[in-house]
Amino acid sequence: KPALDVAVMVYAGLINKNIVAKLQASGCNALGLSGADLNIIPAQKRNHPTIDYGYVGDISADAVDAYFLSRLLEEQAVPVFSAVTHDQKGQLLNTNADTIASVLATAMSSRYPCRLTYCFEKNGVLEDKEDDHSWIQEIDRQKYADLKEQKIISDGMIPKLDTAFEALGKGVEAVHIKHASKLTSNTGTKLSL
Repeated sequence: KPALDVAVMVYAGLINKNIVAKLQASGCNALGLSGADLNIIPAQKRNHPTIDYGYVGDISADAVDAYFLSRLLEEQAVPVFSAVTHDQKGQLLNTNADTIASVLATAMSSRYPCRLTYCFEKNGVLEDKEDDHSWIQEIDRQKYADLKEQKIISDGMIPKLDTAFEALGKGVEAVHIKHASKLTSNTGTKLSL
């Protein structure tokens, strides 16, 4: 519980509001939200037969309130979501941020053409995690399976790519993984089915 409290304060508070403030400074009318706000992303506490994950939430695109998100977009408000959801019983939950991005894109893809970009501190999916210039330009499902088998893709990159391929399979038009400073460039890794 104390770790969850810190996550909520940092993700839904400090980080979320800093991003909103920077977007406002750039002329983007942003609105900071968590999944609990307006019940936009309800979750379920992760249930596993042998592992207690604590206050971790799992979500699905079917549960996202795409109608309300559409209304925000129509009013020119840009929602900025933190990685915090809720179980609809008063309990906040920490939810994987990549999953939130994927689920939101999937939910909105029935209403709008959607592209999903994961941005982080690397130039893309790296062939050699020690070499920032070794990013792979394109990965399809078969190449992904091969790279996992060769242990080139491992650890935290696996859930990111799993959620990305899931989004592609459910209506999201394109997925890219790139460095946060290169959002407008053609660099990074493109995923394809």
